[in-house]
Order: sequence, then structure tokens, then C-alpha cells
Amino acid sequence: MARPDRRTRTASGRARLPRVLVAALLGSSVLSGCALGWGGGVGGGGADTINVLMVNNPQMVDLQKLTREHFTAETGIEVNYTVLPENDVRDKISQEFSSQAGTYDVASLSNFEIPIYADSGWVAPLDEHIAETPDFDQGDILGPMAESLKGEDGKIYGEPFYGESSFLMYRKDVLEAEGIEMPEKPTWPQVAEIAAQVDGAEDGMAGICLRGLPGWGQVFAPLTTVVNTFGGTWFTEDWEAQVDSEEFREATQFYVDLVREHGQRGAAQSGFTECLNNVQQGNAAMWYDATSAAGSLEAADSPVKGKMGYVAAPVVETDSSGWLYAWSWAIQQASSKKDQAWQFMAWASSKEYEELVGNELSWSQVPAGKRASTYENPDYVAEAQAFAEPTRRAIEAADPTDPGVQPRPAMGIQFVGIPDFPDVGTAVSQLVSSAIAGKLTVDEALEQGQALAEDTADAYREREAR
Repeated sequence: MARPDRRTRTASGRARLPRVLVAALLGSSVLSGCALGWGGGVGGGGADTINVLMVNNPQMVDLQKLTREHFTAETGIEVNYTVLPENDVRDKISQEFSSQAGTYDVASLSNFEIPIYADSGWVAPLDEHIAETPDFDQGDILGPMAESLKGEDGKIYGEPFYGESSFLMYRKDVLEAEGIEMPEKPTWPQVAEIAAQVDGAEDGMAGICLRGLPGWGQVFAPLTTVVNTFGGTWFTEDWEAQVDSEEFREATQFYVDLVREHGQRGAAQSGFTECLNNVQQGNAAMWYDATSAAGSLEAADSPVKGKMGYVAAPVVETDSSGWLYAWSWAIQQASSKKDQAWQFMAWASSKEYEELVGNELSWSQVPAGKRASTYENPDYVAEAQAFAEPTRRAIEAADPTDPGVQPRPAMGIQFVGIPDFPDVGTAVSQLVSSAIAGKLTVDEALEQGQALAEDTADAYREREAR
């Protein structure tokens, strides 16, 4: 009889963890994210009612406002939303889906969780629904997004609501005043040189802003892409930890030196929000981060609207290095209302919904980053002309199956697509953040980080050997 914690094999031969262990690992993790701070509750459960559990990001709040007047009016399907901050919603979803309680029919999950949940049998495949709904136009979903939401069996388990990659944002006027031309595809050494040149170009302005806040989704979102393009990786294909490898060390030392020498004040406490504020307030000339940030930088009330340029994520050894992330919809396998749940998902992720948001709210609020047609829509492009094409190119260049120079044991660009990664990534990030703060050297941080990564790698090898 197989041991309870023995991993099973998927169709492709890659090992996966048993469901109970997946739930424990995902449920125990502290995941970073933004919160708006309010939530709803599950209402009635009639035949034409579905329950949706989702993160409280602005795009989801817009969806909640538009549902009754449009989706419910057109289909007769009532939608009861439970809306929670990211950390809370991930924990609730992991408990709900791992137990297959069936309370919620649909949940907002990212391309980190969906493949893991799919391989554990917690979410329903969507291929038949897609085939029966040609107007949904699955082929219009950007390739990397669609690929990142598949299970090991090759089936589709999620549909993106909105997506993002990463790119380099910079003050065009500042660089021009210094006689600097930004390359369309910069290398990290070029970025470091430019950061040195524009550091202090205006009073209180740093050369660049980079995340230093602990968290696998904070400092290690950008830093892991730097590791990838420097030739490093968290783990080899055969589960050998590489956190203290020469390439990982070189990338981390480069990142730490860059932010310490030419980055913002308080870098070790800076995440996405702090860097956004720094750029908007004129306290940083460049910023490497999520493509979704551009909407805020180009908003009508932004002090830097029209002053920003956007180019590809910097590289060293790889052709591209931008990350890939998508807040997406998935149906709980235990749901008894999969048809109604699919109708909701197909509406919320449709071209028509994007048109609805653009016409009723604003084109800057469209949940973009998922469909090729979005970037051919003249209304959207007119509103987002500064960053629409760089965003599209960044997403299309992202390859979650092959983000570096060597084979990987799991899918993912800015993360390793295994249940353990939030814990080990966050633990190592705390050490790197200490190096940014000057409390540890990079060598000391990565030596300790290697021990943590080895524990994870050893556990995977041991399970595979049983």
C-alpha cells in the first residue's frame, strides 16, 4: 500500500503532491497582496444562483457593481459574491476547495494556484464548456495566459480576468535632459549605468525603484526574473537547490548593489505600492515592475502622466525576462452548478465585458492583459496608447514553461509552481531584504537561503524515491 504522503505521477511524468499535503502547504502560507478592506457574504442558493469567492482588487469591485444590471438581467442567474483581501481569500479558497465543500461555485485564483489545484482534482476542466461556447473565442486569449492555466493533462482549468507581465518604466523627460537614450530592449548592466547617471537628476530623485519588501510576491517577484536572466534558478530539473549557485549569487548581488547604491530610500520596506508612490511623486527616475502599474502612472490625476516611457524587462542571458501573472476564474469540482458557473466566467472574461467596462466606467479600468483583441480595440488603445503595446509584447514574450537557461522542475517565471514555494520563497526573501538593509551580506543571506531551499528539494526527492 502506498504511503499517505507519496507523490503520484501526472500524465507528463512530473511528480505531484497528494491533496492533503497541497492543502496544508497552501493554507499555511503567507501570501502578499493588496487589500481594499471589505467583503460580502454568501446568500441564497437557488437553482439559478451561484456563489463566487473573489479577491477585492479594483477590477473585481467593478465587476460586482455591473453584474446584476447586466449578467443577471440577461441570464436570470443571481450571483452572490464573497469579497476578501488577497491573503484572506487565498486561505479561504484553499480550505474550501481542498475539502470540496461545494459552498462556492467559482473562485478567483491565479496562475500559481490553478495548475496545482487542477492536478489535485479540485477544479473542473473547462474544455467542453469552451467548445460549446464559440463566441467566447478561446483563441483570442493570449497564448502565455492560456498555457499557464492548464493542468498536467493539457486541459484548461481557468480563464483569465486580467493579466500582467513586467517591464521597465522610466521618466522620458529626465533621461532626455541628461542626454540618455533608453534602449527598447535594455540589458541589466545598461539599466545600472543609466540609474547611476540619473541618480539625483532632480532633487530627491533616486536612479531606480526596486522592491525590497519581504515576500515571495514582493521582492522575489522582480528578483526571480533577474535570477532567471542571469542564468540562475531556484531548483534544477532534478530538485537540486541552487540558491547559493554562482548565477543566483551574481543576480542577487547585482540587485542588492543596484538598489543600495542608486535606489530609493527605505528600499527594504518598499513593495509595489511604495515604488508606485515614489515614481508618481518624482522620487525615482526608473522602476522595474508589473505592467499593470502603467494604468496608475497614466491616470488622469497622475503627476507623471505623459512623462513615462515603457520598454521590455531588462535581460542578460535570456531573450526576455518579464514575468506572467493572471487573476483568473475557476470552477470548484464539487459545484453542482457548473453550467451556470461557466456562463458567469464566460461573461466576466469576455470581449463584451471589456466593452461594458469601457463604455460605462472608463477604458482605463478595463481588465486588460488577457486578450489579443483588447490591443486592437481603438477605444482602449487611445486611452492606453503609452503602454498598451509594450504590455502586449511583454505578455506574449513571457514563457512560464521555459523562463531561464535550463530545464525546471515546475512551471513559473517569478515563482516556482509548487505548493511549497510561498513558504520557502518568503523565508529566503526575508534574508535578501536584510541584505538590502545592510544587516547581512548577500553571501550570508544566500548561504542560509540555500539550507532552506535544500529542505524543500530533499523533501521532493524523498517523496519521488518512495
